Amino acid sequence: MYSSYFTYNKNKVIQALRYHFISRKEIKVMMVLLNIFAILSAVLFYMKKISPLAFLISSFLWFVMMLMFWFFLPNMIYKRSATFTDKLRVELDEEGMGIENNLGSRKWEWSTFSTWIESPHFFHLYFNSRSFFIIPKEAFAGDDEHEARKLLNRHIARA
Repeated sequence: MYSSYFTYNKNKVIQALRYHFISRKEIKVMMVLLNIFAILSAVLFYMKKISPLAFLISSFLWFVMMLMFWFFLPNMIYKRSATFTDKLRVELDEEGMGIENNLGSRKWEWSTFSTWIESPHFFHLYFNSRSFFIIPKEAFAGDDEHEARKLLNRHIARA
């Protein structure tokens, strides 16, 4: 069993939320298509096949989409969730994962989670494709991070 108290670091949480958005298949496809569209409009503008206004609009679309996924969405989610300001205690064991703060606690069996991924500073435990919980790696001291990773691998499919 692994148990530890932790708080969230805002900058690292924002980075983890960006990682979540960028790793989504539909967002990857949309970004690739948007980049192809932007490159195609640049080529067509260079070849004088489209007007400067059309090129400017396509560039603006690309810029707005990147701002949305990189800044607006992660910050909006961070501000809406009170969880990121709490001091939490995480507990991992063979039965599941538990979270506790000063208001109460909650325990989930491993079967509740569909998949998990690892980002540079967090373990992302997904309930479904849109709902997830992040646990900071720094919540685990020494080799406990490696042991937690092995525990997650045993009980939850890796995305």
